Amino acid sequence: MRAPDFSAARVLVVGDVMLDRYWFGEVSRISPEAPVPVVKVERSEERPGGAANVARNAAALGAQVGLLSVVGDDEPGRTLARLMHEGHIDANLHVDPAISTTVKLRVIGRQQQLLRIDFETVPSHESLLAKLAEFQKRLPDCDVVALSDYGKGGLVHIGEMIRLARAAGKKVIVDPKGDDYSRYAGATVITPNRGELREVVGRWQDDEDLRHRAEMLRRELDLEALLVTRSEEGMSLFHAGGAIHQGALAREVYDVSGAGDTVVATLAAMLACGAGWADAIHVANVAAGIVVGKLGTATVARAELDAQLGAALDATQN
Repeated sequence: MRAPDFSAARVLVVGDVMLDRYWFGEVSRISPEAPVPVVKVERSEERPGGAANVARNAAALGAQVGLLSVVGDDEPGRTLARLMHEGHIDANLHVDPAISTTVKLRVIGRQQQLLRIDFETVPSHESLLAKLAEFQKRLPDCDVVALSDYGKGGLVHIGEMIRLARAAGKKVIVDPKGDDYSRYAGATVITPNRGELREVVGRWQDDEDLRHRAEMLRRELDLEALLVTRSEEGMSLFHAGGAIHQGALAREVYDVSGAGDTVVATLAAMLACGAGWADAIHVANVAAGIVVGKLGTATVARAELDAQLGAALDATQN
């Protein structure tokens, strides 16, 4: 199959944004001050992270993308705004002077991550209320809402956002965080990874036990579906009609950071095009298989996706 034309898909992304910074260098010696490698930094890169990476991934597929979040009155916040503009994303980044924009700094030596340093603060109540008001204004102009929760405090009003979006007839995808999923009740679908789901439903013994636990949670939260990303085991979607499993694509895994963002973005774009669950998670699974072969938070171009979808189809026919 080929991916649909995403140009008419309208996706609104809301959640915690961050700036991912990468310092690349060579390691040739150990520090005399402590038993740690000395990295001689030779170049740096800046990429959108968190909800901004979800937005960037959806835009890379060709969808019309809006983004709502909160940043600080600082250089990382302005950098994020610039990157969103360059990515043709209609971003409303509310500036909260009381906080610092979340930054994740990764030091890379010999193609390996040696260190990550995080800078973050929680947005103020006033800035979050302003974001909720903007969310209500933007709802009529989207088909699907993607709520990206990274636990940084930007989705305090997520329950109200889900209620408003569903009342307006919009599909809602939630990338969850933490062990209290009650606040995601009423969403269309949530997308925990294997470890995140275990925190909520406990360890399962086999696939049938997983199906039972996932179905109980789906009913408890009144979801249409529950999508579990399972790393080397692929992904499984549980909905009222049963379960759909997608095996992981056989390719070298270079970096899994941001893969969940790619799944959410692709799923949102597919649902905005009217795709059914089976096609939506198949394309999302293929997109995730591409992005884990790249370093750091990355995107999947439409041409890459079509090529890999064609290869996956050929593999099933041979």
